[in-house]
Amino acid sequence: MKSSFIGWAVFKRAFAPAFFGVALLFQPASAAECGQTAAGFENWLSDFRREAASAGVSQAAIDSALRGVSYDRAVISRDRSQGVFHQSLERFSGHLLSSWRISKAKALLQRHAALFRAVEQEYGVPGAVLVAIWGLETSFGADNGNFKIFDALATLAYDCRRSERFRAELMDALRIVERGDMSPAQMRGDWAGEIGQTQFLPSSYLKYAVDFDGDGRRDLLHDTADALASTANFLRANGWRRGAGWDEGEPNFPVLLEWNKARIYAETIALFADKLYGRVGGAN
Repeated sequence: MKSSFIGWAVFKRAFAPAFFGVALLFQPASAAECGQTAAGFENWLSDFRREAASAGVSQAAIDSALRGVSYDRAVISRDRSQGVFHQSLERFSGHLLSSWRISKAKALLQRHAALFRAVEQEYGVPGAVLVAIWGLETSFGADNGNFKIFDALATLAYDCRRSERFRAELMDALRIVERGDMSPAQMRGDWAGEIGQTQFLPSSYLKYAVDFDGDGRRDLLHDTADALASTANFLRANGWRRGAGWDEGEPNFPVLLEWNKARIYAETIALFADKLYGRVGGAN
């Protein structure tokens, strides 16, 4: 059962799309065909299938992933919603850093202590930072989202607002299926195509997902070890410095902005991690 405290996955689905950051919001639409209503979606999808085949995606992956894909008006509605990042940090973080979430995070740090130690040894990212992201994104994997990823990404790729960006994400989602990480039916997540316990877009899934427990699969949906290690891999690849601080003005704060361009969200990750790590005002 979900906690009564609003999770980040729920929060951003209610107040999208600001979490993508300013750069994404103002990207130009692709010069390729796009549409503002569902009327031309089927023709667009047929064209995209041919584009994917030309890009080297196997016909089997295309057929299995795009069969039955439909235009999702709920995704467009979420995409047009207003953001909340104009709020003060106190108000914004107050929605998210509930006593329940902090207590749950502390319990999980203890329960998975060996895993967090192993991940930090490999990637240099402390467990407090990882569990903060985990808790804010999906309430520790309890709310990964239930949108059909291919419906969501195809809808956004067809829509003229940010067509070019989401055509690329849709192509990468096909490649995830092709390399065997997930079946199309398993690919459910947030309305903008984010997948797993810490919410990776397909492009990030391809770049940073790791099989940390060695079971032969990069499973960010069900495998906590893979999800947390992949998050640490993302942070390290984007400049995380082992042993350095993460509050604003410290070396690792810009890396949190790579995770999410919204400064207030990065500040909330840092504040959450501080509470878990016992840091006050950026001091150890």
